[in-house]
Amino acid sequence: MVGSPERRSGAFQKACARQAVVWFCAVAVANCAPQDPGIDAPRNQALHVAMRDGVRIAVDVWLPEDLPPGTRIPTVLRATRYWRAQDRVDAVLEDVSNFGEAEDFNGAGYALVLVDARGSGASFGIRRFELAEDEVLDYGEIVDWIIDQPWSNGRVGAYGVSYAGNTAEMLAVNMHPAVKAIAPLFNDFDNFGHLIFPGGVLTVGFLENWSRRVQMMDLNDVCGLNDAEDEACDRLTNRVTGVKPVDADTTGALLAEAANEHTANTIPYESALEYEYRDDPFGPFGETHVGHRRSPSGHLPQIDSSGVAMFIRVGWQDAGTVNGALGRYNTISNPQQVFIGPWDHGASNDADPFLPSGQPVQPTKEAQFSEMIGFFDAHLKGSGSRETPTEVNYYTLGAGEWQRTEAWPPNGFQDATWYFGAEGRLSTERPTAAQAVDLYTVDFTATTDTANRWYTNGGAGDVIYPDRAEEDKKLLTYTSAPMTSDVEITGHPVVTLHVTSTERDGAFIVYLEDVAPDGRVTYVTEGQLRALTRAVSDATPLYRKYGPHRTELRSDASPLRPGEVAELTFDLWATSVLIKEGHRIRVAIAGADADTFLRYPRDGSVPELTLYRSSAYPSGIVLPVRPRP
Repeated sequence: MVGSPERRSGAFQKACARQAVVWFCAVAVANCAPQDPGIDAPRNQALHVAMRDGVRIAVDVWLPEDLPPGTRIPTVLRATRYWRAQDRVDAVLEDVSNFGEAEDFNGAGYALVLVDARGSGASFGIRRFELAEDEVLDYGEIVDWIIDQPWSNGRVGAYGVSYAGNTAEMLAVNMHPAVKAIAPLFNDFDNFGHLIFPGGVLTVGFLENWSRRVQMMDLNDVCGLNDAEDEACDRLTNRVTGVKPVDADTTGALLAEAANEHTANTIPYESALEYEYRDDPFGPFGETHVGHRRSPSGHLPQIDSSGVAMFIRVGWQDAGTVNGALGRYNTISNPQQVFIGPWDHGASNDADPFLPSGQPVQPTKEAQFSEMIGFFDAHLKGSGSRETPTEVNYYTLGAGEWQRTEAWPPNGFQDATWYFGAEGRLSTERPTAAQAVDLYTVDFTATTDTANRWYTNGGAGDVIYPDRAEEDKKLLTYTSAPMTSDVEITGHPVVTLHVTSTERDGAFIVYLEDVAPDGRVTYVTEGQLRALTRAVSDATPLYRKYGPHRTELRSDASPLRPGEVAELTFDLWATSVLIKEGHRIRVAIAGADADTFLRYPRDGSVPELTLYRSSAYPSGIVLPVRPRP
């Protein structure tokens, strides 16, 4: 367990480490001195806070302007590994990084504390892997520091998008009594299963770029981060020099020392290329079971025990974040208000594929912030006794409608099985032929381009899938007759493929698509499975899953046997979509996505697949549907 009741409110009280949490301690523990609670605090201050092992963590503190002495207010924490703040040359306060964020929270009556994660930014330490146990412990000790400040009312919340959403949720693992509410937004509840290795398939397109960028950030190489050389680098560093140092680091020596420590950090991309199964060693430190240890999903008993209230946002097409939100919702008892929208990563863009690109985001950024502040107010201000509803609010793609449910999957949907048939037909009629197959040679040029659900999670922006009609010609497809009325699909499609392959390994990628009367093919969702990890397990999963559970452990590896029919059943990422009258449903099967996933088999061979669609081996997809009036 990362945190225990014995250390929740006091492990950071030994020797001068306890003194290091007072307001004016910046660098050297020897210089710590208690602060008079009546002294006015500055609007913004950057300082180091020493952890239990002496590692110094950089924080920025923003307080409301002219905060009266003796006033105590709640705090919202955001911890990141992407620089808590930039160092901008000759910037006045209103131009510094995060001023707008601070204005929003301070204006709402909150202190804002920004944290550079251990081994990143201006913090010292190394990163064995992302969200390691020592990093999570740090966040609990930062809370210890916060509640000791003269301006703190003793209540703390945490929020953030993406990695900062992960840290917000992982803060609950410490079960700190001061942490009352968290808002993990667009976070990766199961980092490996929902982002890095979905279905056991490595998202190499996303990870290579992300890994290079965070390495540059950890080394404080602002020019490398922005691919700027020579004069371009000079122009950049005349404006931004990198991460913001602490105030006491007037020469930059401490920042240089911290960046030098970061050279020992694990490089995620290089480590992932050497990693095959969930229990394999990951990185130069030989860490095992990293997939569970670095994810909130691996610490659910502690999160559940914390009782912390949760405000959650995800997008239907933002990597696999939606399955994380729904898996969490049906596993732990914490109050959870969930919003699933037509958004890219972070809700900067509308990503409903049935609308033209460039649509304004709804709710607006201002409305989204107001909703979140209302959530924090309920738990961090006044008596803090107001309740958060446990509910899922979800948007239906193509319908432009929001719906609400307390049960997931929602009531009123029936599972309908659609079978693959002759001549590429998709039908609800079960196959009757004794022998019926389709042959497919994997086309490794097939792609969903680089504005897809996986790239947006790495900061690539809007999710835009072009018309899939041409790409589908490279795939094995099955298409229904036109719908005779509107049909809503909401939930977790589950596909079953009966196949043989000429190779022992391979990737199986299944797309659910909408075919309009004019022939335009719109991407809805997808699912993937690496053949080596196909073995289904009876073990209890860490959280609720909606298809067969697979451990992805090396001991459960199950290569395909050439000539032997294998049954591959797996779920697609959850969706809610309206298939309109006259439109058709399509299932497209691929063995590669050239711009997104690592190639399987890794030796470069080309699998030739035989897909069975006979009475003995029916292949098809189960869709949760209900008719629309």
